[in-house]
Amino acid sequence: MSRSCAVPMFPFLSRCNMALRRVLALAAAPRRRSCCSKPSLPPDFVEALRAVVGAPNVSTATAVREQHGHDESMHPCAPPDVVVWPQAVGQVQELAALCHRCRVPMVPFGTGTGLEGGVNAVQGGVCFDLSRMDAIAELSLEDFSVTVEPGVTRKALNKHLRGTGLWFPVDPGADASLCGMAATGASGTNAVRYGTMRPNVLNLRVVLPDGRLLHTAGPGRQPRKRAAGYDLTSLFVGSEGTLGFLTQATLRLHPLPEATAVTIASFPGVGAAVACTVQVLQAAVPVARIEFLDEVMADACGRFSRMGLPVAATLLLELHGSRRSLAEQQQQMEEIVRQNGGSSLAWAEGLEEREQLWSMRHNAWYAALALRPGCQGYSTDVCVPISRLPDVVVETKQDLQASSLTGPMVGHVGDGNFHCILVFNSQDPEEAQRIHAFTQRLGRRALAAGGTCTGEHGVGLGKRALLQEELGQEGLDTLRSIKAALDPHNLMNPGKVL
Repeated sequence: MSRSCAVPMFPFLSRCNMALRRVLALAAAPRRRSCCSKPSLPPDFVEALRAVVGAPNVSTATAVREQHGHDESMHPCAPPDVVVWPQAVGQVQELAALCHRCRVPMVPFGTGTGLEGGVNAVQGGVCFDLSRMDAIAELSLEDFSVTVEPGVTRKALNKHLRGTGLWFPVDPGADASLCGMAATGASGTNAVRYGTMRPNVLNLRVVLPDGRLLHTAGPGRQPRKRAAGYDLTSLFVGSEGTLGFLTQATLRLHPLPEATAVTIASFPGVGAAVACTVQVLQAAVPVARIEFLDEVMADACGRFSRMGLPVAATLLLELHGSRRSLAEQQQQMEEIVRQNGGSSLAWAEGLEEREQLWSMRHNAWYAALALRPGCQGYSTDVCVPISRLPDVVVETKQDLQASSLTGPMVGHVGDGNFHCILVFNSQDPEEAQRIHAFTQRLGRRALAAGGTCTGEHGVGLGKRALLQEELGQEGLDTLRSIKAALDPHNLMNPGKVL
């Protein structure tokens, strides 16, 4: 092998077989690729992948590629050319170095539950399915931290934590992988009290596009706060797979509350329910969850989960604390709900009943799809300052009705984040156009209110134009400079975010 193909910074490549050596030699010649074209793989490239991870962990089968070419979003399937299943970080490094040398695009894949087309391989290339890297590497009860690989999901982690008195509270609707949640900056129903993924990630182990290994807070470090240099951890949280592979995350854990109580309140209208939310926050009630359903979603969830909710604007409220403090919080909450015309409250404190209520909420996506069987769904995801939330929600509700769209509303309104789950016939071009026009108006309505076009789903494929409006040209140019510094050949999840 010539010196130009030896990749001396990765000595582990010298152990690969002749197929790998041949493909690296072929890659040494310059290759031209349009930013939008789908490249063909170099000769012997798939064989070189097999040399790294073994033949059973590489697939070019059409069904497998299509399975990995889409998520839960409305974006059409864009399959990769090949799917690989690395099982150790060293293999991820070898595969990334190979793709980097051959200028082949790379797309990380966790559980495929994203909502913005983040896993769609729009330029083909290699899909890295990281689900088989599923070790919980280190748990420190004294430090309230845990280190997980990308195949560990949020439910699997909390199952592992049973009996420790700790839990990980960030809970998007799907049982997503924790590293995938970090990659998209995910959130959930507990964010109003425990925060989103960003403040709950202490360190990340990242394989960079050329195969080098980065620990964003330093190897083995997990301080609760730090002021040492640029915040690399926050840079990679929300990067959507465009800067590197998140192969390990050190997460902040929280103590389980002594007591928990959940209730449902119905209101005469959307405005009253959202106004109640604002007043709860202004009164400094330490609410753990405060979720909003409009009357369409309340009806859909009630029927889907067979719970019979009133067809009215609804709040689901959860309180955490000691038994003594919980009684005081419940009294405060009941008074605020009553002042806004809400129904009387019946509190559920037993585990089974509480889980039933939140299962209903987490199934909102499927409840919405059941409104129009056979149709497709798309979830919007704006977030606005709390002070603007009532007006923006009411205006959006009016826009939905004027546009004749099926779009039940649901949201983590405690932090100003809400969604319209738009259910539509993807074979009807006119309805699809109305969906697109509505989502653009909603995004710009949120921006005009001082908010963001995405609170937790990410930019992905569909919100790139809105991102420019949100950040401005200087902001976008800064993002592009960071991308170019870490991924100069635009190989990591190309076509997303920027």
